[in-house]
Amino acid sequence: MSTLTVLFGIAGLLALAAAVLPKLVAERPFSTPLVMLVAGTGLGLLPLPAPFGNGWADPVAHLSGVESFAQLGILVSLAGAGLAVDRPFGFRRWSSAWRLLGLTMPVMIAVVAVLGWWWLALTPAVAILLGAVLAPTDPVLAGEVGVPSADVGRELARDNEIRSTLTIEAGLNDGLTMPFVLLALALAGQRPELDPRWVLVDLVLPVGIGVLAGLGAGRLLGWAMFRTSSSRFRLADYTDGLMLLALAFLPYALSELLHGNGFVAVFVSAVAVRTEERSHDYHEVLHSFGRQLERLFVAIALLGLGLALGDGLLRGFSPVELLLAAVVVLVVRPVLGWLALLGSAAGRHASGAIAFFGVRGIGTIFYLAYALERFPVPGQDVLWRVGALAVALSVVVHGILAEPVMRRIEDLGGHLPTSGNPGRPAAREIET
Repeated sequence: MSTLTVLFGIAGLLALAAAVLPKLVAERPFSTPLVMLVAGTGLGLLPLPAPFGNGWADPVAHLSGVESFAQLGILVSLAGAGLAVDRPFGFRRWSSAWRLLGLTMPVMIAVVAVLGWWWLALTPAVAILLGAVLAPTDPVLAGEVGVPSADVGRELARDNEIRSTLTIEAGLNDGLTMPFVLLALALAGQRPELDPRWVLVDLVLPVGIGVLAGLGAGRLLGWAMFRTSSSRFRLADYTDGLMLLALAFLPYALSELLHGNGFVAVFVSAVAVRTEERSHDYHEVLHSFGRQLERLFVAIALLGLGLALGDGLLRGFSPVELLLAAVVVLVVRPVLGWLALLGSAAGRHASGAIAFFGVRGIGTIFYLAYALERFPVPGQDVLWRVGALAVALSVVVHGILAEPVMRRIEDLGGHLPTSGNPGRPAAREIET
């Protein structure tokens, strides 16, 4: 039997699992990612014959492939997350997300960098890189483990603070992580001098270009979907989910050609399309197609992560690495998120849930592969172990606790707040 035949069989099983598992694990204390992670780890521990044994699942040996796959998954998830943002843009309407992005994220990177330097004896540059790769939260895994993020359907409130804040944060922090990763690589030796012009041109300006490119592409695609007068060219009339891929790839390519931040462009573009027309049924078509793709990516990514964990990725593991991963997921993010949201419109119970559910996922895997493909820093095995452990721990903890925590919040608050504390006006009534 050829290797290609076996791979086709595995691909078919993964597609079947992506379709069936969400229904099988519904309302149970575990999630599809958790099942795939455990299954992958079990397979990785088996003495598989060549070419499937002997470290074949090691991401360090396949950085380019891991980066490309994770990048593809992020682009699709960012497009889906942007389309899922029901809340109109505004500095006050998005205030909880701004707090997480402007306060929690950079402080978390700094705290994790200090812990990496102190506990793991990493160099300052590598410690900053560790903090940066652990910064992104994941809209796909958030939905898969039961957190009301980008996959929320009509059975929940269309616009609640937890859903909106987590989706906006996850949609933007994948792109906003890039400047910190580039800074870490520069400090590690890629660039001898960190002059102000380099910081402005290579770190700051691409974010602005990404926003502008995303707005332009989103307005154009939104017009083509909903506003053009010709029914032949009005894309929404075709009810074809493939437009989600255009929304994921075109803004990214445009932004990157202009030396902008492609991830930011994709999310902004999707939000712009959503703003163009909020109530059209075509959004359900795009949402359904995007969820199918995301489930397949999650199945592959978590099975692959489990295989790597069982097949030797943790070789050389030390308990302090697990401790650091646990502290990041269970202490640093929740505490910093909660502090940033003090006095915000989210309210006490929603703030606690938002702070706790900072799900680690594909973004961490992407940025590890992206950075190490370009500059193999010292201690990269430690980075992979801590990153993989953080993602695995997030899948386990958040997957088990998401449903009971959300039920507890509903019991305490009576409902999921729409914008602000219970009893305050809904988002549409608040001026920017």
